Amino acid sequence: MNSIFDSIRKVSFRRGPDRILGGIAGGLAEVTGINVWLMRLIVLASFLLPVLGIGAYLVAWVLTPWQDDSIPLQQVFGGPSIR
Repeated sequence: MNSIFDSIRKVSFRRGPDRILGGIAGGLAEVTGINVWLMRLIVLASFLLPVLGIGAYLVAWVLTPWQDDSIPLQQVFGGPSIR
């Protein structure tokens, strides 16, 4: 199971330090170079799509590493909280 989380960490995407809720929009804005407020509006607009927007956000929320490389889903399964 740790190999899955290690492969997630190899992707350069992290939750953004400029966050309001989960940091997903901040991380997406940092990777794409889009203004963080515009990305937040895009994420909110995606919530209008039935199940897809909120479901994708929740999946990203549990699988995306924080700036310190800790992953919430790994912490639930008793893995290391900080690498």
